[in-house]
Amino acid sequence: MVTVAELFALDSLLEPTERQVRDTVADFAAKVLRPHVADWFEQGTFPVRELAPELGRMGLLGMHLHGYGCPGSSAVEYGLVCQELEAVDSGIRSLVSVQGSLAMTAIHAFGSEEQKQQWLPGMAAGTTIGSFGLTEPDFGSDPGGMRTRAVRSGSDWVLDGSKMWITNGSVSDVTVVWARAEDGIRGFLVPAGTPGFTASEMQRKLSLRASVTAQLSFDGVRLPADAMLPEARGLAAPLSCLSEARFGIIFGALGAARDCLTTAIEYARTREVFEKPLAAYQLTQAKLADMAVELGTAQLLALQLGRVKDRGEIRNEQVSAGKLNSSRVAISIARQCRTILGANGITLDYPVLRHANNLESVLTYEGTAEVHQLVLGQALTGEKAFR
Repeated sequence: MVTVAELFALDSLLEPTERQVRDTVADFAAKVLRPHVADWFEQGTFPVRELAPELGRMGLLGMHLHGYGCPGSSAVEYGLVCQELEAVDSGIRSLVSVQGSLAMTAIHAFGSEEQKQQWLPGMAAGTTIGSFGLTEPDFGSDPGGMRTRAVRSGSDWVLDGSKMWITNGSVSDVTVVWARAEDGIRGFLVPAGTPGFTASEMQRKLSLRASVTAQLSFDGVRLPADAMLPEARGLAAPLSCLSEARFGIIFGALGAARDCLTTAIEYARTREVFEKPLAAYQLTQAKLADMAVELGTAQLLALQLGRVKDRGEIRNEQVSAGKLNSSRVAISIARQCRTILGANGITLDYPVLRHANNLESVLTYEGTAEVHQLVLGQALTGEKAFR
């Protein structure tokens, strides 16, 4: 028997340090995360405060950033880490993505030196939790329509509005909030406990249950002038952070798919149907073969995009192509694997339907599949079809 990685000789394309990083995180995930994730999902809880410092000690928070306690790892190393974390659960990779690729990236790219010194070391260590407030109840795919406002009041700023679907929002120490000001979209650092700022955890989720999701409200929130990110002007600033997060999803979603396929193969080899293993039937083997090819080719694309990113040459439409492909391949594999497990596939004794439920969110967030299709369509034709 061969694995998908062996079938496509994937390890031969990785540097020794990349394999070491991947294997270290895979070992941590197997020992510390995997034994508990089904319970977290079932209970709709996630121990952010307990796990973040462990992730920080491993250098996984803001790992692609340089300085301020961040290790400055390569894009491929970051992608492989996302793959191993999401092989356990998408919610765990989301914590790392939101902390590092969204909140920390926004401060690192657009913050003042004082803001970077104040927040980034603690966030890299996992002792300070961050969140990223862009999406609103009525504006997801069209963030440019946001209604959250920032108005000058003397030397201060006053924020009014709301945000929704904010990962880590109700447990974060600081939230990067994007608001419409007189001169365009601006970013602000809003510490927890600021008067007028409330965050409530969202309940009754059927997806990403092992993750904290919040709704944020800003009612006359007064901030000092130095709360604004000085280098963030216009919608391009938050969108550049989203591109960083999407890159992690390219690898991460395939970790969930790999876990589903591995589970289905193991199950099929041991489950007997009509006096022989399920794996011995042609229909089962056809399913497994097709999924292996889909997963392997998607992993090759992810690695190629990682190499392009490490050269500093990646384009937004390339990230869109990767995110669109990985999320669609992953959810298709998860659903097909569920059929191989039969009724057992719907229980938390196996990870397959949990992954499938999570991937419904992955298909949607950081740009829906439809939005990425239109991004690619515009790149291919030169015509914008968003409106």
